[in-house]
Amino acid sequence: MNAPSPPASQVKQHLIDPAVCIRCNTCEATCPVGAVTHDDRNYVVKPDVCNGCGACVPPCPTGSIDHWLQVLPGKTWSIEEQLTWDELPDGVPEARLDDPLPMAAAAASTPTAAAADAEGAPAPVGEAAPAAAPASAVHWSQRVPEFDLLGDGPAPMPIDVFGDGDGLGGIGGSDRLLGAAVAPRSAAAPVTNTFTRLAPAIARVVENRRVVAPHADGDVRHIVLDFGDTPFPVLEGQSIGVLAPGVDRHGRAHHARQYSVASPRDGDGGHATRVALTVKRTEADPVAGTPAGVCSNWLCDLAPGADVPVMGPFGHTFLMPDAPDARLLMVATGTGIAPMRGMLARLAARMPRRDGDADRHLLVYGGRTDAALPYADQVDAWRATGTAVVTALSRVPDAPKRHVQDALRDDAERVAEFIADPATHLYVCGLKGMERGVLDALRAIAGVAGLDWPALHARMRDEGRVHVETY
Repeated sequence: MNAPSPPASQVKQHLIDPAVCIRCNTCEATCPVGAVTHDDRNYVVKPDVCNGCGACVPPCPTGSIDHWLQVLPGKTWSIEEQLTWDELPDGVPEARLDDPLPMAAAAASTPTAAAADAEGAPAPVGEAAPAAAPASAVHWSQRVPEFDLLGDGPAPMPIDVFGDGDGLGGIGGSDRLLGAAVAPRSAAAPVTNTFTRLAPAIARVVENRRVVAPHADGDVRHIVLDFGDTPFPVLEGQSIGVLAPGVDRHGRAHHARQYSVASPRDGDGGHATRVALTVKRTEADPVAGTPAGVCSNWLCDLAPGADVPVMGPFGHTFLMPDAPDARLLMVATGTGIAPMRGMLARLAARMPRRDGDADRHLLVYGGRTDAALPYADQVDAWRATGTAVVTALSRVPDAPKRHVQDALRDDAERVAEFIADPATHLYVCGLKGMERGVLDALRAIAGVAGLDWPALHARMRDEGRVHVETY
């Protein structure tokens, strides 16, 4: 956002672009003041609550949250109006995140644009804004300790990320706060948001195969999309949005579902136009009362030749370093292996192995059984990249449950050596809730090794070397 600052008589209203938003709920979970809400159609920002802190901006995978439009106080777009939008209004100048006068300072005591219009006043016209920015209008990096990247802000009150008092576990918060808000310094620059819900790219299915054993519970598919003549560059760790056909119970088009890319930047199998996904079929659960997944079932049933509308690419932080001396410590469960598969393929193609590269990287891979691990047949190929692969299985008959955090503790000496190395980049991806066990294990391992885990974790975030994405 390089637009000039708005005139003093204007303020900025924080809006979410519905044409790009994939309804991942990260913004609502991240907002420390409860300014984000949603219905079955859109996510929106309450203009009388948003204080412009910007804590929601770095973790948003699509950038749809980062829109700040110049308006006159008293002429803000109401929640009711925003919930009907399919795209942002045209012809309104953009403000910047760090401009003064967040909407809460001006909107709390003034009517919305809808109310003003009802009284016959033209929009957007209104009274002058306050002359000075309130004390709360500070940069997000100075307000949220998880994002204190500048290192020069005041010491803010700790934010309980997960709502259970310790800032590490439980539910109700954003796990992305535990990871970096920036990409690795050596990562390639990603392309993002080229295609939207209103103007998607059309890819064609060229492969759809099961990647768990035939007798394993559940169905996980490796689906390869070919974009043909449509440029769709992606990096390892990025994601896309898939638009399933049909409408929901309200008669509206289904919102996009997000899937991590499971292929390297040069394409799946070396085909530059092909992007791979790892998709688990979500079946209906009559006990829990949950329906079958709309998009996952549609994708898993597609035959080669079928067309798939795609948004994106998305993601600007969960990226792979390009520095030749970088080391990867990867922790994945289930389909969380998708971005790791892309990174491992990149390792295999980027350069020949060197002396001393054995076990240079480490993958801790969790699942119920060997049969239920997606891509279990590729483990030997991953090891050939210089990656040690350790599995943690939780449902093996006559064996104790073993989760990824247990595998980390069992390999404490090697893990401590990884996290102490400034060349190490940590990636955690899988089912929501795993982050607490993983970070607790790392904290315990660091303590035994004499490392200050809170300081180390903060430094890794600042340097773009720790990334957490769970779902």
